[in-house]
Amino acid sequence: MSFSDLFDSGAHRKNLGHFANIVNLAAVDGEINAEEEKVLRRLAVKLDINETEFKEVMKTPEKFPINPPNTAERRLERLYDALTIIFADHDMDTQEAFLLKRYAVGLGFSSEDSENIIKRSIKILGRQLSFDDYLYLLDRE
Repeated sequence: MSFSDLFDSGAHRKNLGHFANIVNLAAVDGEINAEEEKVLRRLAVKLDINETEFKEVMKTPEKFPINPPNTAERRLERLYDALTIIFADHDMDTQEAFLLKRYAVGLGFSSEDSENIIKRSIKILGRQLSFDDYLYLLDRE
């Protein structure tokens, strides 16, 4: 096994953990609906998660740990992914908000920063933006 193979598998494990945490957030309000599954499938492709892994994560998402990225932008991207799945059904209930804050803290944001970012993100994501637009608006406000 080459050094690059070791790096790829580590990055892939982080992507699986991130995806599993998003699945947990999607399932918090009951079953995952069709719109949420559609977003999860798009996210799985983005994270290079194959169909077998997708099914395994959907079945037991709790077995994958949070592996926070090293940069603030990557942490924001992970938070953005979580927010898009939560807003797939155009609503965020209290339990989803609680788990989202816990996820943000798990990604490395302070409790206060998590609350501020999430509040601003809710305002921004009502518009259904791309990550680049989201990042621009988050930095701007």
